[in-house]
Amino acid sequence: MGIPSMNRVDDSGYYDGSRVFSWLSEPTGLSVDQINFLLSQFTAVGAAFAFRYHLHNKKVAPETRHGAALLLGLIMVVFCFGRQALHLACLSSISYAILMTASPKIAQRLVLITSMLYLSLVHIKRQYYSYNSYTLDISGPLMVLTQKVTSLAFSLHDGVARKTEDLTPFQKQQLIRKVPNPLEYYSYVFHFHAVMVGPTVLFADYTDFINGKHFANKSVEAKSAKETADETTGDEIDVISTPEPSAVSIVFKKLFFSLVCAGLFVKLTPMFLITRIKDDDFVENTSLFGKTLFILLSTTFARMKYYHAWLLADAICNASGLGFNGYTASGKAKWDLISNVDILKFECGLSLRDSIDNWNKFTNRWLRFVVYERTNRFQTVLTYCLSAMWHGFYPGYYITFLGGALCTLAARSVRRSVRPFFTANRVTQGFYDVLTFMTTRVVMAYLTFSFVLLEFLPSMRMLAHMYFWVHLLSLAAIFILPKLLPPPKPIKDQLEQQKRLATAKLPSS
Repeated sequence: MGIPSMNRVDDSGYYDGSRVFSWLSEPTGLSVDQINFLLSQFTAVGAAFAFRYHLHNKKVAPETRHGAALLLGLIMVVFCFGRQALHLACLSSISYAILMTASPKIAQRLVLITSMLYLSLVHIKRQYYSYNSYTLDISGPLMVLTQKVTSLAFSLHDGVARKTEDLTPFQKQQLIRKVPNPLEYYSYVFHFHAVMVGPTVLFADYTDFINGKHFANKSVEAKSAKETADETTGDEIDVISTPEPSAVSIVFKKLFFSLVCAGLFVKLTPMFLITRIKDDDFVENTSLFGKTLFILLSTTFARMKYYHAWLLADAICNASGLGFNGYTASGKAKWDLISNVDILKFECGLSLRDSIDNWNKFTNRWLRFVVYERTNRFQTVLTYCLSAMWHGFYPGYYITFLGGALCTLAARSVRRSVRPFFTANRVTQGFYDVLTFMTTRVVMAYLTFSFVLLEFLPSMRMLAHMYFWVHLLSLAAIFILPKLLPPPKPIKDQLEQQKRLATAKLPSS
């Protein structure tokens, strides 16, 4: 998502942000783009606390909150990107013009096509002028903005051009009935909480936050859950009565782990640089186990920069009150409404789907919202293709995402055919879980090393020296396994079949 590397990068001149703090490069070992990113994000944490307490919805009008969030966001993007920030203004204005003038029946498609084409041109420009570098540029915020304008367009389409009964529960929750006014719209696309690296807050959630409805709505949900539990189980659920719990502890917890991830990335990544797989001696003389272990460690440490950036962004949102998601049964406040990653669930996922669902969660939700739930054929492939195009045009992305689509289909086939034989007791279920945990870690590394490396020929060469073993096993799981080990029929189907057989054997009257 355009998140800058924490390694020192060569300044090629492509970066267009402020250089006021370039003097910090020498003592810190960071390039000016990384310094600007960190300064803007940590400043935003303090601004978020001030936003919550000094611009509370009980103290100021929603217009004031919209204006402040917009102004701070604009300052941040201009500071970090300079003239490149005009791309954000241009794409957001084009999308708004489409929403204002086009029919709601087709506006969502026009916004999706326009924003993806615009983003693609920016990706191509970056690859032309700054190929294979991690210098911070406008493509990252533009990717976030693309998610915002397209999800808003589909929410408007759902609220105006579709019947309510045809919508999924989530679509009903996010629908809007009219085009927002300019202040609401530009505040939404530029608000400082998430303008840099996300997370992508959907428009309905954002306006609830600005208008002060979010705490009230979640408190009502918690009260309803308490009443339901009391009626059905007789148990008492201690729901905290205060409507606005403090976010200080969760903010500093996320800041702490964000810094831990940054430290791990800086210290450990140089030991396992992914570029080592371009070395002839490594590729030709390292065993398959050695190659697998190396890419497993390399991709794991490479993820630390994403954890750092996303946890920091989550902390900014939570500090302002954005992200509150009700209470647990014990009355503890939840701050996971807009959390972009669950590190533990991703790293310990028992399947490829479990891990993917907990990685860049808002991008997954956006893909489901605009593609997966709205197509009837080739849902998985189309979703992976849009995801790859959204990321850019480095060949490594497409190797990863196409391989991911193949492995997702294979995992479903294995689950249908194999898993039922291990669910009889806890011992076999535990063995199956351990096996799928280890398999998921290896497959994830196999799929994502090309995403980190970006290049086509070195990635394909590495895969060839690993005998494309995951790809071949995936194909076998999809086409051969169901024939050798047909999936058992569901219990309901078995009962219906037995009933039909019993009926067929009854003597005729």
